[in-house]
Amino acid sequence: MKLDTTKKQIAVLIDPDKTDIKKLQKTIEAAEKANIDFFLVGGSLLLKDNLEEVIISIKKLSKKKVFLFPGNPSQISNKADGILLLSLISGRNADLLIGNHVQAAPILKQSKLNIVPTGYILIESGTATTVSYISNTTPIPANKPEIAACTALAGEQLGLQIIYLEAGSGALNAVSKETIKAVRKMIRVPLIVGGGIRSAAQIETAFSAGADIVVIGTAIENDITFLEEIK
Repeated sequence: MKLDTTKKQIAVLIDPDKTDIKKLQKTIEAAEKANIDFFLVGGSLLLKDNLEEVIISIKKLSKKKVFLFPGNPSQISNKADGILLLSLISGRNADLLIGNHVQAAPILKQSKLNIVPTGYILIESGTATTVSYISNTTPIPANKPEIAACTALAGEQLGLQIIYLEAGSGALNAVSKETIKAVRKMIRVPLIVGGGIRSAAQIETAFSAGADIVVIGTAIENDITFLEEIK
């Protein structure tokens, strides 16, 4: 995933469980009009067997890149352009640090996907989120930006190519500007911020604090006109 970090980017996250073909088409069309930069596809749980169907639908309606945002090793498809290979470095769940990666490794080796090693960091958001429950990990406290910064630095030193600060789907609060600033000051690799972002002002705040990429998902699921606002 080649990132031009001189340009701030916005990605739309699509959870296959929370869409259907009709809704997806409207989302993609709105995202195209808003000139978003790329799509992420995935979720903590996939109850529907429609991952590839969603990717194919996006590809039919948009020329933007599609990257997998996998909640587990089963969420792999050659229909995508690449995959954010997430290591949950804020937690101590061995499966999400290396176990799932071992299972996925031979599948990814045979794929043509662009693999992007990503340090995934959960930040407390004011409410329990699906990702914190499913991952069986405790998010970093929102008022402890120094812990997030040191965790991100450790991920960079381990060779991870991107750091992703995540408040979680349906978060009450987005990742604070203090946390984003602390992490940005500590690392040199690109920084992604997502979760709890519901306004253009919050996107601007994340960018000004140091985010290279902002991910929006739940806000669009609840109100697709949000894409008109960020245009």
